[in-house]
Amino acid sequence: MNELELIRAQLAAERRHAAAVADAGTAVFATAPASAAALEGFRQASVDYLVCVLAWFEERDRRLAHLASRPADQAVRAALDDALARPGGSRETLEKLEAALATGTGTAWREFVQYFHGVWSARREALDALLGANARIADWRALAGVDADTILEERARYARVRAAAPEGVRLAAETGEVPRGG
Repeated sequence: MNELELIRAQLAAERRHAAAVADAGTAVFATAPASAAALEGFRQASVDYLVCVLAWFEERDRRLAHLASRPADQAVRAALDDALARPGGSRETLEKLEAALATGTGTAWREFVQYFHGVWSARREALDALLGANARIADWRALAGVDADTILEERARYARVRAAAPEGVRLAAETGEVPRGG
């Protein structure tokens, strides 16, 4: 696997894992009160994971906005600017997560997950398509911020979510299922 494949695989894994965590949260928080003591460890691990990964994607978007100002090709620059201006940025998604947590209902969590799978994922897919067609390895390296430390951190956070999952709850990424929108 070359460096570009490694970077893209890690970004895809982060998206798959985030989708699996969000979906598992829907299954758990929709059927039981979010304040139940037995669910607190899972809730905390899920929120920690999602906040971390969404913050990383927000940082990547900031770096991409800086990079988007550099392409000589005006069409590429315009396409990147348009994709970055779309709703569904990670900051907005984090705000939806915060609102779901403040409300503490299964309905609020489902609304967050719907936004994540719909608006956030559509924006990510548009950006990924543009980058896949136009970015060089140096651009991917600069944008992704993926290194051994971040890979290990992502894996450890995801492992905490898996370990804290209530009995009978399996994350889609474990079962081989493809998460919705993933």
